[in-house]
Amino acid sequence: MSSEDKEAQEDELLALASIYDEDEFKRADSAQGGETRICLELPQNFKIFVSGSPTECLQNGGFEYTICFLPPLVLNFELPPDYPSVSPPVFTLSSKWLSRIQLTALCKHLDNLWEENKGCVVLFAWMQFLKEETLAYLNITSPYELKMCHQENGQSRTSLFPLNSELDCCGAAGAATAQEDILDERAVQDVESLSSLIREILDFDQVQQKKCFNSKMFLCSICFSEKLGSECMHFMECQHIYCKSCLKDYFEIQIRDGQVHCLSCPEPKCSSVATPGQVKELVGEELFARYDRLLLQSSLDLMADVVYCPRPCCQTPVMQEPSCTMGICSSCNYAFCTLCKMTYHGVSPCKVTAEKLTDLRNEYQEADEATKIFLEQRYGKRVIQKALEEMESREWLEKNSKACPCCGTPIEKLDGCNKMTCTGCRRYFCWLCMGSLSRVNPYKHFNDTSSPCFNRLFQAMNVAGDFLDAEDED
Repeated sequence: MSSEDKEAQEDELLALASIYDEDEFKRADSAQGGETRICLELPQNFKIFVSGSPTECLQNGGFEYTICFLPPLVLNFELPPDYPSVSPPVFTLSSKWLSRIQLTALCKHLDNLWEENKGCVVLFAWMQFLKEETLAYLNITSPYELKMCHQENGQSRTSLFPLNSELDCCGAAGAATAQEDILDERAVQDVESLSSLIREILDFDQVQQKKCFNSKMFLCSICFSEKLGSECMHFMECQHIYCKSCLKDYFEIQIRDGQVHCLSCPEPKCSSVATPGQVKELVGEELFARYDRLLLQSSLDLMADVVYCPRPCCQTPVMQEPSCTMGICSSCNYAFCTLCKMTYHGVSPCKVTAEKLTDLRNEYQEADEATKIFLEQRYGKRVIQKALEEMESREWLEKNSKACPCCGTPIEKLDGCNKMTCTGCRRYFCWLCMGSLSRVNPYKHFNDTSSPCFNRLFQAMNVAGDFLDAEDED
């Protein structure tokens, strides 16, 4: 190696290391060479569509996704002793989403660039071409369609073929298209299967988008402070951005109040909701456990075939079999009726507590015919009929009787004077003021001038003895 070549190589490698970061350029430890990872600049709303062979299981026959970044082209190179004065760099070019046909075309163009700049360092020119001109050179536009299939060339292997990237037959790419069977050995197709290709495309796009987001500055609409993206969070659906500190306080308040479905974007009238992963990133473990538990419970509550074990110490969700009213808790083995939540009673009607009897009566009176039939089957027609009769009885008593002031027994006044005798406790009381009367001289209440019922013993009676309301008499 001449001193001029050695110095040119060192200068070139040092220059590349200063221009690109470690993710883009890495110098080899043991040789004059290295690796460059080149991410292409994709147009906005760039779509990629991947289809597979009939053996691949794909929804709607393919996979389509809008992405901002594709996995990088990888250029591995080694500098021979007589580079750049005589020989070009020895290299391989690999990609996960370009076919070997396309990679062969790129390899030949790199050779042409060397021929045009022979005697000068060429790595930077190669990297700039691959970064800025690959899409145009290969006529790649959105949507970019790829097809995976298996080929038999002595052994089975997966191959990737472009569907809509027509190579220009006027240049080096045209030579590769005309002779598809002649592929450059330096062109490496780094893909194992369709599923792995999809996964790697999505993972790389997500990582790169997060990296770009973290390095930018954003204005939080809550605290009105500008912060780095690494200190912010954006909602997936609406892309509204707020700082993590503000969202943390907001989420914690909602979770403590049990409003796990209200972790939505603070923007007015925006319905975007934070993902569980975003919630976990912001709140502590204890609050996230509460959020996770309440979210699961609310989801189960919406399922018609899920009931909860009625034991207060258990409350385990229990799957309910269709057209069956028996539930068996998998945790405590309690067998219960899924309708009344009491111990399972077979085909016998559900028992109704006195407290719920009024609610049952009201529900039955307001129900349609189908609901009435269901309630009769659930509680028994006799139970419902009894509830209705008791309701009618109670309403009649409230309208036509008064309760004894001593024992509460309902008393109906048909005729006679206003001195009443309770049929239950045999105490005397005044029908007008409902006060208790003396057992020795009950009429003193009506003869005493200081009494509110003075001279009203026979009030509300006509000459025929018929009972009249005091209001009518007045």
